[in-house]
Amino acid sequence: MYTTHSENNPKRLGYYISLFGAALILLWIGIFKFTPTEADSIKPLVENHFLTFWVYKVFNVQTVSNLIGLVEIILAMVLLLSVKLTGLKKLAGMGMVVTFLITLSYLFTTPNIWRTVDGILVPDFFILKDLMFLGFGFTLLQHNENK
Repeated sequence: MYTTHSENNPKRLGYYISLFGAALILLWIGIFKFTPTEADSIKPLVENHFLTFWVYKVFNVQTVSNLIGLVEIILAMVLLLSVKLTGLKKLAGMGMVVTFLITLSYLFTTPNIWRTVDGILVPDFFILKDLMFLGFGFTLLQHNENK
């Protein structure tokens, strides 16, 4: 079916808001990982996960956080570069899918991440937001720039 350029604008606008929003948040959180406060706050997540429990035996708390931050910053840069270098979209998508599958799995591996508030079971919402990022990662994997 034929789609005019104006009909495609909301879809395109949504795509770029998602891309730049994800890049900004990844960059910001990645930079924050270099602080001792964030390094300490992610320790329970990392040390209780079946894929990452071992890293504190090799590196100290700050180094682990710095490495995670570096991955987030690189992923943000790949996202931003994918605007002009469309071949990077699939790489960015794969990076986001892997990153956010891991972070979402913390909801199931970290003790006390779920609690009951006023009779409702709630997680730490800072991780739950990664569900949206996971969805955008899958969007990048199938994104086609034939517009």
